Amino acid sequence: MPKRFALRAGAIVAASALVVIGAASSASAHVTVSSPDAKPGGYAKLVFRVPTESDNTSTTKLVVSLPKDHPFAHVGAQVKDGWKVEKKEEKLPAAVKVGDVTLTKAITTVTWTATAVGIPPNDFDEFSLSVGKLPEGVDALSFPADQTYSDGEVVKWADVAKDGAEAEHPAPTLKLAAAITPVAATTSVDSSDTLARWLGGGGLLVGLLGLAFGLRPRRAAAVVEKQ
Repeated sequence: MPKRFALRAGAIVAASALVVIGAASSASAHVTVSSPDAKPGGYAKLVFRVPTESDNTSTTKLVVSLPKDHPFAHVGAQVKDGWKVEKKEEKLPAAVKVGDVTLTKAITTVTWTATAVGIPPNDFDEFSLSVGKLPEGVDALSFPADQTYSDGEVVKWADVAKDGAEAEHPAPTLKLAAAITPVAATTSVDSSDTLARWLGGGGLLVGLLGLAFGLRPRRAAAVVEKQ
């Protein structure tokens, strides 16, 4: 195999791999929320996926804010080894009817604080809530979150997309019309993950096509020489 062709093939494979890795990394960088069973008017498990976007600091605290305009009558927080969990209840600005219950106060924030190392650099963890009842006639619910790092930095995931542009730090948002279902117990999938896989697959396909066309001239020449 000529050296020039080998270098070309290597470059194609490397570029395809970078497309896959880069797309997947950018898609999984945000704090997100998903649910395997969210339905309007019912109870649901909410899963918050939290990645540590740092090479040398850990995530040591997560504060999730619950919607005050659509409060939950029930909020149960996941108990995790290495984390302390606290729920804060507040008086609502106005009474809200949830199912057969009228709420004048509700849990508005849930905080997980690390009692050990937290989430190490470049790793992720998941935090779950059991909530209900979910509101009816609502397309989506937002759960702004504050992520604190071991060096004291706080990243506020609370931005709202404007004019179709992606927000820099988007608030975790759950779509109720079509709840997002995690692929496995430790991994959840959102629309950006799906797009990343399509982009990665497309890049890999382009690389393979380029490799195939690069081989054709050499094979044809070999047949002519044999005849």
